[in-house]
This record gives sequence, structure tokens and C-alpha cells, in this order.
Amino acid sequence: MMTRICATWLVSLVPAAMLVGTTAANAQAYPNKPVKIMVGASPGGGTDIIARMLAEKFGAELKQPFVVENRPGASNTIAADLTAKAPADGHTLLVATNTGQAIAPHLIKLAFDPIKDLAPIALIVTVPNVLVINPQVGAKDVKELVAMMKAKPTGFSYASSGVGSTQHLAGEAFKLATATQMSHVPYKGSAQAHLDLIAGSVQIMLDTTSSAMGHIKSGKLKPLAVTSPRRSAELPDVPTMTELGYPAAEMTTWYGLYVTGGTPRDVVARLVEVTQQVLKLPEVQTRLKGLGGEPGGMSVEQFAALNRSEYDRFGKLIRDANVKLD
Repeated sequence: MMTRICATWLVSLVPAAMLVGTTAANAQAYPNKPVKIMVGASPGGGTDIIARMLAEKFGAELKQPFVVENRPGASNTIAADLTAKAPADGHTLLVATNTGQAIAPHLIKLAFDPIKDLAPIALIVTVPNVLVINPQVGAKDVKELVAMMKAKPTGFSYASSGVGSTQHLAGEAFKLATATQMSHVPYKGSAQAHLDLIAGSVQIMLDTTSSAMGHIKSGKLKPLAVTSPRRSAELPDVPTMTELGYPAAEMTTWYGLYVTGGTPRDVVARLVEVTQQVLKLPEVQTRLKGLGGEPGGMSVEQFAALNRSEYDRFGKLIRDANVKLD
């Protein structure tokens, strides 16, 4: 009887042992073919630069080609949609920003759920936004700017890189926080918006530091405040919105790495491990800081919580400001 029980018990362990062995084999075998890194923006921008940097480092570490595929459009959600619907084997990754992951879902009807259908791997970098004005506006600080805006409610407009962008939402958050009014003028990218801002057609923009820094250094744009929790290393003398008494206007642009939802846990763990190793490389730290950003240091659980909280926060802001796509 004892022999029969023991035999039955041993047989029952075989599937579990085989499963553990298969899981370990999957992790060791990954990746077993080229990996796509999807990007929801055109070549040359911040998202693309980050993706290509990761592709180079991942390829060297994991001994397979990592190929960047640009699929711009629909507020970065085309690339996200393709990643969400790809085979859940870890061979399709996505470099995304909070524009696609936390803002667009409240403005566009999507055929996927960005929270459930995309698994977070790592926060790559956070880039602060900076409130810049045309120097001819004449305000020396945010206090003066707010006073001028309240004195002339219809006299100010702000530029953004498009409806639903972080620049757009930063402008709406600033309006709500300061109880002011200004018209939104969307452009097809920051470069075009800068031209009109410098020319004086619009007066204000809340752009990323990486995008605006060249014009700030040349004196063509005047920085008044950064919208990050801490002062920017690139602009140490510029106060934060929170310091000025407007914590609700805090706004950053973050870039994160995702994989198709449902990817095996061991493959996800391997991706998390390699990404954290890459982010610690001195050359990667230097490159990310060169973009005006703060390299990510969160655990995957913390990053998932950030994505969820940003999703909820932007949803409320969009409803409160009555933001809609044209």
C-alpha cells in the first residue's frame, strides 16, 4: 500500500517538475529570435532616441537583434495597439510615454486596454516640463505672469505639440491651479510651436526641458518654473510649481518600457533584470541626463503603480478641463 501511494505521489510530481523545467528553459532560451521595439513617434524624437539606445544595449546583452519599428500616430497608440495584440512571448516591446499610456485612453476609443494588455517592465526616464514665455511678455516670474493673465483674461494663448499631449494637459493644469484663462493653440510638434512662440504669435508654452533647452540657452525663451517635483539639474535656478504654491500644476513626461500582456513571468523577469542593468550603465545615465531627464530607478511594481495613478489623474484632469479631441 505504501509503495502504491509513493508511486502515485511521484507520478503527480512529474507534471510540476516538467513545468518548472520548461519555465527555466524558456527563460534561458529568451530571446530566440529578433525582438521588435515599437515606438509610437517618428524617428529622431525623444522616444525614438531612447528606444534605439535600449536596442543597442539589449542586443549586446541578449545576443539577438533588437529592431526599432516606428508607428507614429493617434497619440502614440498605434504602436501600443500592435504591441498589445502581438504574441505574448516577449519578442515585441514598446517604449511609451504617459501621452499614450495615461492621456490618450481618455480621449480616444481604443481596441485594447493599456493597463491590462501591456505589462510594465521599467520606468526609463522622467523629463520635467518647463513653463517658458516669449521674453516680450515682460513677466519676470510666475506671480507676475498670473497677475497679467488675470488682468487681461483674453490676452494670452499657449502652444502645445498637439491636442492630448503632455504640453496640452500641463497648460490645462496650470489654468486650473492658477484660476486663469488662456487659449490653447495646438501644433504638429514642438518645433513648429517654438517658431510661433519666438515670433510672439503665442505667449506661453509648457514644454519638456529637453525640447526647450536650446531656445532657453539662446535667450529666445524665458523659463519661469519647472513642473517636476524637484528642480531640474539643467535649470537649477528655476523654481518648481510646488515651490510657488501650485502643486496641482505638477506635470512631467515619462518614458517607460512595456511588453505584451500575458508574457510568461520568467521572460518578464528577465527583461526587468536586463533593463535595470542597462539603466545603471554610466553611458546610459549620461545619455538620459543629456535629454534633461532623471533616469528611472523604480521597481516594476512602483512603475505599475505610477502608470495607474497617472491614468487616474489625467482622466480626472481631462474631465475637469473638458478636454476633447477635435
